[in-house]
Amino acid sequence: MGGCTPLFGGLLAPLGGIFALLFCLSVSFWGSKTLVGGSFAQVGGSLARDGGLSVAVMEYSPSETRSTSEKASTDVWLVILLWWENALLPVVFHGRNSLSRVPVGTPSRFIQMSSRTAAANSFSWSNYKIPLLCNAYSTNPECFTVPMAVLVEMCYGNNKATTQLPGPSNTLAAGPTVPCPMSLLDSLTVHAKMSLIHSIVNRIIKLGNSQSSFALAPALVETYSRLLVYMEIESLGIKGFISSLLPNVFKSHAWGILHTLLEMFSYRLHHIQPHYRVTLLSHLHSLAAVPHTNQNQLHLCVESTALRLITGLGSSEVQPQLSRFNPEPKQLLSAESEELNRALVLTIARAMHITSADSTSNWYEGILRSLITNTPHSWASHTLACFPPPLRQFYTQNPCPHETKQVLRQRVEDEYRRWKSMSSENEIFNHFADPSSTNVFICILWKMLLESNRLSPVCHKVLERLGARALSAHVRVFADYLVYEFSTSVGGKHVNKCITHLNDLIWKYNVVTLDRLVLCLALRSHEGNEAQVCFFIIQLLLLKPHDFRTRVNSFIRENSPQHWLQNEWHQKHMAYHTSYPERFYFEGLLESAGASVLTVQYLPIYFGNVCLRFLPVFDIVIQRFLELSPVHKSLESLLDHLGCLYKFHDRPITYLYNTLHYYEHCLREKPALKKKLVGAIIGAQKDVHPAGWCLSKGYLEYLSSSGDTPWTPDLAYYCTVIGRLVDTCDWRFNEFANPVAHALHVTWVELMALPVTGQQVGDALFDVIFKGSSVTHNTEIRANIVEWINAVGLVLSSLPEPYCSIVYDKIRMALTKDLSVRDISTTPIILEDFGKATPFPYSFLDFSTNVAMHSETNADYVLAVTHALWHHASIGQLSQVPQFIHVRVSPLVTNEAQFLYVCHLVGPFLQRFSQESPTTCLQEIIVELYHLLEKINRDVQHIHHIDTICDFLYHIKYMFIGDAIKDEVLKIIPQLRQSLQIRLRFMTQNIKRDDNS
Repeated sequence: MGGCTPLFGGLLAPLGGIFALLFCLSVSFWGSKTLVGGSFAQVGGSLARDGGLSVAVMEYSPSETRSTSEKASTDVWLVILLWWENALLPVVFHGRNSLSRVPVGTPSRFIQMSSRTAAANSFSWSNYKIPLLCNAYSTNPECFTVPMAVLVEMCYGNNKATTQLPGPSNTLAAGPTVPCPMSLLDSLTVHAKMSLIHSIVNRIIKLGNSQSSFALAPALVETYSRLLVYMEIESLGIKGFISSLLPNVFKSHAWGILHTLLEMFSYRLHHIQPHYRVTLLSHLHSLAAVPHTNQNQLHLCVESTALRLITGLGSSEVQPQLSRFNPEPKQLLSAESEELNRALVLTIARAMHITSADSTSNWYEGILRSLITNTPHSWASHTLACFPPPLRQFYTQNPCPHETKQVLRQRVEDEYRRWKSMSSENEIFNHFADPSSTNVFICILWKMLLESNRLSPVCHKVLERLGARALSAHVRVFADYLVYEFSTSVGGKHVNKCITHLNDLIWKYNVVTLDRLVLCLALRSHEGNEAQVCFFIIQLLLLKPHDFRTRVNSFIRENSPQHWLQNEWHQKHMAYHTSYPERFYFEGLLESAGASVLTVQYLPIYFGNVCLRFLPVFDIVIQRFLELSPVHKSLESLLDHLGCLYKFHDRPITYLYNTLHYYEHCLREKPALKKKLVGAIIGAQKDVHPAGWCLSKGYLEYLSSSGDTPWTPDLAYYCTVIGRLVDTCDWRFNEFANPVAHALHVTWVELMALPVTGQQVGDALFDVIFKGSSVTHNTEIRANIVEWINAVGLVLSSLPEPYCSIVYDKIRMALTKDLSVRDISTTPIILEDFGKATPFPYSFLDFSTNVAMHSETNADYVLAVTHALWHHASIGQLSQVPQFIHVRVSPLVTNEAQFLYVCHLVGPFLQRFSQESPTTCLQEIIVELYHLLEKINRDVQHIHHIDTICDFLYHIKYMFIGDAIKDEVLKIIPQLRQSLQIRLRFMTQNIKRDDNS
C-alpha cells in the first residue's frame, strides 16, 4: 500500500478528494495485487503539472497484453483510463528500448476492440481479460454483451463437443467440464455476477423448454452452483433458484434438469437460509405425488434431498420454521414415505431437547397428528426413552397398530406359494404388479434366491410396473421380514447365505439401493432381541461383503470435499462411476437371467453416488445404535471401517454436537465410545483441515492414547479451551459462516466428549472464572474477566442439563453460605449506638468495581456467570427459571441480602420473559418475588433497601406486568409492615395510607 503514494499524488489534483477516496477503496479491496505489469509499489508518479498527469507504468505497450491476461486488478487501472477517454495523459512507457507518450484512449480503444472481437476459444479461465471487460463495461450494453456471452459460452460450450456422463453410453452433456474458478468469480463486480447468473438461468430455462437431448455442461452446472453462494446476488441467486427456476423446470417437465438442480442443492450449497430449505422441502413433498416422478432415479433423488433437508435443520431453526406451517402442516410432511416422516420426528425431538422448546408450547402437536395420519407408526421403548417428555407422552397416548411377525410371515408364505403355483407370466404379472394386491414382492424375491439361487425375467417386468413409489412400501415390509427371519436363523452358515443373497439383491440384481434398505432397517421400531438383530443385519450389510467398503475406500482416496478449489471434479467423478457404475432400473436382474438389457435414458448425474447418498443415512444409523447399549461394540466397528466417509460430511462438528448433546445420558458412562465417535468423525477431516483446526492439543493427545487410559483434565486445560474461544478458509463453503461459530461448536463438542461427568466439566468451567487466574497464573483472565465470563456463559448455555446445572447449584450455595448471615444485629444496644440502620454489608451490585478493587466474592462470580448463561440461553431454557426459583431458591431465602440477590438474578431478564415467553412465566416470577418479600418482612427486623425494593416492584408493574397479578398483590401487601404498605400504596386502590403512621 505504501507504494501507492506517488500514484495518488498524481491523481489528487485533477480528480479531487472523492475520486482519490474511491480509488483508495479499490486499492484496499484488491490488496497488494498487481496493476498493469507490476505491483502497486511499482507504479511511480509525479505531481500534476499543467493540468495533466504523469504516470510511469512498467513494461507496457499497446501490443503487449500479458498483464491484462494475468491480473484481475487491471480493471482498477482501466477505470481511471476510461474516465479520461478524450484526455491526453503524459504516460511514460518503460519499454525494452524506448520511451513514448500516448493518449489515454489508446489502451481504452484496445480494450474496446478486444470486447468486440472476443471469442471463447481465445481465452482460458486463467485469462483475466474477459472479467476485466465485464467489470469495465457493465454499464455499457454495447461493449458488455460480447464479453458476457463469451463467459457464458466458456461455461456451456458451442453445442459441437459433448462429454460422457455416468450411465449408459447415450447419457451425454454439452462439452465443457472445467468450471469458472472462484478467484475469477470473486473478481467480478456485483452487476457482472448478476448478469452472469441471469444468463445461466435463462440458458437452463431455454434448454428445459426445448427438451434438448444433451444435458447441461458440467462446467455450467458447477459454475452456477458457485454463483449461488454469493449473498449479494441472493435475489437472482438462491431466491430465484427456489421461486423461479425450479417451478419453470417442473412446468417444462425437464426431469433431467430437475434432477441436476436437486443434486446441486444436496452436494454443493452449504449456507442456505432455513426458510428457503423448508420451502424446498414443501415443494419436494408436492413433487413426490406427481405421476412423472414415479421413476426410480428421480424418486431416489427427491427422497435423498428431502432427507438431507430434514436432518440438516438447525435445532434453533426447527420451531420457528415448522410453526409457519401450523395451519397446514401436511405441506411439510410426506404423504407416503414413513422414513422421511420418522426422520422429521427425530429432528423435532433433537431440537426440543437442545433448545428446551418442549417447555414453551404445544407447537408440534398439529404436525405430529397429521404425520401419524399420513404414515401411522410407533417407536421402540429405547427410542422413546430418549425423546423429550411431551413427545414421549404423545406417542404413548397415540399408539398405532402394527403387523405382527406371525401375520407377516404367513402373508409371505401364502404369496410365495401362489407365485410357485402360477404357470403363466401374465398371471404372475397381473397379480404381483398390482400395488393394491400385495406389498411382499421383495420378500418373495429373497425366498426365491434362498431356494433356487436365481430370478426369472418376469421379476423385472413386475418391478418395472410397480414403480418407485410402490416399491418403497415393499422395501419397508422386507426390512421387517428380514429381522423376523434372521431372529430364527440357526447357525452361522445359514446367516452367511442370507446375507450373501441380500447383498445380491443390492449389487448384483439392482433391486434395491443400499442407502434405502439401510435407512428402512435403521428406522424400524423393533424391541429387545429383534432390535439387536436389526442392527446386526445393518452391520453385516455394510461390513461383511466388500462391495460397499471398496467403493467407500476408492471414493475417499481419489476425491476431495473441497469442490470449490477443484477444476477436475468431473474427470474424477466419471472415473469413479466407470469403476463402480450405479444401476437404477434392475438391469442386473435381466443380465443374470440371460435376457437382453434395454438401454434406459438415465438422468444426468453430476455430483452424487452411493457413498454421498449414504452419509445422511449413516448419521441416523449412528444415532440409532447409540440408543441401544448392547450394540455399542458394533457401532465402534462401523466407525472404524466407514468413519472415513465423514471426510465428505458438510457439517461434521454440528452433527457431533447434536449427537453428544441429545444422547448425553446414553454416553454418560461410555467415555471410550465418545472417544471413538469423536476420533472417527474429526479424524476423517485430517486431509482437509490443518492440525488443531478443531480439537485442543490436550484432547488430541487423549485421542492418540492407547486403550481406556483415564484422563481427568486439570484447570489449565479448561482455561486453554475457554481462552481459545475468547481470542477468536473460505467461510462461504465452510461448515460455519464465521470463526466464532466454529470455535463455539468445537468447544462444545470437545467438552461433551471428555471422559468425565457433566457436573465435573461444569464445575471446572466455573472455576476457570473463580480460580483460573490464581491457579494457572494467567493474568489475561482477570484483565479481561467480562469477556471470559461471557465465553463461559455462552459455552454453558448450549451444553446438556448436567453441565449447566452446576450454575444453579452455585446459586443455592451462594444463598446458603455467602449470604446467609443476617444483615443487622437485633441487639438494642447496637441499634442505639448507631442511631440508624447498619449499612448494607454486601456489594454484589457492581461487579466491575469489585473486581477492580479485588473485593469480589464468590456470590459476585455466581451472579455474573448466571447472567451470562441466561443471556445466551434459549427462551425454552429460561422458561424453566420460574420453577427453579419456586422450588429450589425460595425455601433458602431468609434475609434481605438473599432477597436482593434473587431480584438481581431475574431483573435483567424480565424484558425477555415479557416478549418471548408465555405470560405465565413472567407472572410466576413476580408473584414469587412478592411472596419472598412477605417472607423477609416477617423474618427481619429492618429492611435497609426498602426504597430500592419498592422502586423495582413499581418498575415491574408499569413496564411489564400491569394489573395481571392484582389479585395476588391484594393478598400480600396487607401482610407487609406499614412502611412497605405506604410505599406500595399505588399498586392497588385497596391499600390506603395511614396519616398517623
